[in-house]
Amino acid sequence: MTAARAAVAGTDRAARPGVLWIVPAALFFGVFAGVPLLLTAVLSFTQWNGLGTPKFNGLANWHRMLSDDAVWESLRISLVFMVLCWLVQTPLSLLLGVWAAGRELNRAVLSSIFFLPLLMSTAAIAITWRVLLDPNFGLAATIGPYIGFPDGNIVGSQRGAVAAIVVVIAWQFVPFHTLLYQGAARQIPQMLYDAALIDGASRVRQFWHITLPQLRHTIVTSSVLMLVGSLTYFETILIVTNGGPGTATMVLPQRMYLSGFQSFQMGYASVIALVLAALGTALSLLIVRFSGFGKMRSTLEGI
Repeated sequence: MTAARAAVAGTDRAARPGVLWIVPAALFFGVFAGVPLLLTAVLSFTQWNGLGTPKFNGLANWHRMLSDDAVWESLRISLVFMVLCWLVQTPLSLLLGVWAAGRELNRAVLSSIFFLPLLMSTAAIAITWRVLLDPNFGLAATIGPYIGFPDGNIVGSQRGAVAAIVVVIAWQFVPFHTLLYQGAARQIPQMLYDAALIDGASRVRQFWHITLPQLRHTIVTSSVLMLVGSLTYFETILIVTNGGPGTATMVLPQRMYLSGFQSFQMGYASVIALVLAALGTALSLLIVRFSGFGKMRSTLEGI
């Protein structure tokens, strides 16, 4: 038994790549992420308007952030968008991905059309939806009365603006997550479904007892990308609602933008940027830690 374990351990060590393989990725991360993050941390202890030499002001920016109600309100709005986007995008992406995994020609054609938003820029998508949501000339003027907005001004109310942003973001990113689920669903062994069919399991039972368990690692991966990415939504909200009405959709990245590039308080904006980075990192680590994703060993879903 000891010899067998040693042989298996030796095989695992032989299969693992050497430390040198990590050097290119580490250099790339250090230059394009580590260094900017370090400079941002330094700026967070300064007072700087973007010109001249930054002046060290200690923890003043951090004390201000802790007592700034506007920042905490923007953080709350960001978390609301994060939860709503996950609740909307995850079931849609999962169901569409499983459906698109079929080999039929009609599914392939419809999938290729459905994935078109992946080819468009965020700014182009946001401008398109801003025109559609125009209460005078856009589609909102027609459908508004049927969904509770008689004047068609969907983005003119807090409820409508939040819902509109969630829909626009889902329209843009659901195809990406659908692609993840499509690829994963095609890797599920067909013999599992054949065995379930022999046992008389319906399609619904096959989905709940075979498809979902086999996609658990993909669900975690998609959720990490979705939740962490939702903390950085900026262009869509800036173009579609500009944080309005009032501050109903003023997320934390936009608050950072206003502090840095309109109020020219780069030090304070750096504090907000660090808070966003810390939240994203902590969130991804928590998901990986408590989902059991880090214990995955097989390269096949659920095997």
